Amino acid sequence: MATNSHSSQSAARRTLQVLAIVAAAGFMGAGHPKALPVYGLDDDDGRDLAAEGTHRPTVEAAFPLESYGPGSTAHLVITDTAPRVSIEIRHVGPEVGPPVRKLGHDVMTGVAVTKKHTIGPVSGRRIVNVRLGDWPSGVYFVQLTAPGGRVGYAPFVLRPKHLGEHRVAVVMPTQTWQAYNHRDDNGDGRADTWYACACQHSARLGRPFLDRGTPPHFKYYEIPFLRWLSRSHPDVDIISDAELKGASGHQLANAYSLIIFSGHHEYVTTHEYDAVTDYRNRGGNLIFLSANNFYWKIVIHGRVMYRVIKWRDLGRPEAALLGVEYFHNDSGEHRGNWVVRDASRFAWLLNGTGLGDGGSISNGGIEADHVTSASPKSTGVVAEIPNLYGPGMTAQMTYYEKAGAKVFAAGAFTLAGGIGQPKVQHLMNNLWAHLGNDRAGR
Repeated sequence: MATNSHSSQSAARRTLQVLAIVAAAGFMGAGHPKALPVYGLDDDDGRDLAAEGTHRPTVEAAFPLESYGPGSTAHLVITDTAPRVSIEIRHVGPEVGPPVRKLGHDVMTGVAVTKKHTIGPVSGRRIVNVRLGDWPSGVYFVQLTAPGGRVGYAPFVLRPKHLGEHRVAVVMPTQTWQAYNHRDDNGDGRADTWYACACQHSARLGRPFLDRGTPPHFKYYEIPFLRWLSRSHPDVDIISDAELKGASGHQLANAYSLIIFSGHHEYVTTHEYDAVTDYRNRGGNLIFLSANNFYWKIVIHGRVMYRVIKWRDLGRPEAALLGVEYFHNDSGEHRGNWVVRDASRFAWLLNGTGLGDGGSISNGGIEADHVTSASPKSTGVVAEIPNLYGPGMTAQMTYYEKAGAKVFAAGAFTLAGGIGQPKVQHLMNNLWAHLGNDRAGR
């Protein structure tokens, strides 16, 4: 009894401490406004779909953890009612099929790695043990089907057996996915994310996504890039935020010569920020293919994330790590081409693209970064989207070297989503060759 009481009191104190930090940060982090989520648009009519869920019939389910190891048993939590449910596991990336633009925002595609089998009825809540195979690391999902055309997805990251199976890692933004999850968990009529209300400071990990279980904007960024990886660079480790929270900078540097943040990696813990900075300081190379990364500090208590304060308001501007930092969005109303600014300096990067000064890559925008006084002195501007949001409001693609490390940042949304363009593929292959073969671990 005494032990349980002490544990309960300790947990209560930790919760109060977290909430006090969040409340204080509500004032401290008031600057640098950021609008509601806008980082993905519908291909057909340009509407932002961040807060809209599909109305097509589904089976609601989720995995409580962000990642699992090969050969492990994962616990799938089904929170729905159906007379009969069948499940199969699919791997995102190796599939072939229609262009991504033809997919609905509530569709996940993948190659089946298990046979479809029936688990019987579900009612309210059921936990199903799912045995994972010795498969390559990657993004996988359980596809659930039920009578009446009901389809649901429960995605997860299958991490490598150990960090450093391959020399390049690609990080999935699992925390940001949940921050943009507009699901109403407690049924009070308001989405349980800080994007729904200024009064909300938390979002829960391990919960089902809207859109039949598809992570927000998965169609735009993750699917194209994972398909390209499967064809062009299958020898990578796919990891999640969970792996960054569990590894030191020294461990990351021993494991990887290059870490790629392909998506929207906006929300990170202190440990993640410290580990990635230390990784860079030890000579580890970094690529950021989107924008607005490492912007907010979060703390995690149990399975709940709390948004605390912007890192720049703590004296740790993200430009010091990325080379650029977020400055604006406009709900995706303005898009533009990256225009090359310094072709001679970055000839190695532009090789094979056919791009010289004034040449362009289409199209970027949604959210944008630029260099600041905090950017490393060696930061060079590869290309710009000039006056994206008005005179002087220019997005910048950058590259710098520091302490033996090489760091590239796209500066806008999104090179990962544009990987179908031959110019972007050449650019990405050049980055891979230049940054992916170095030896870190210093």
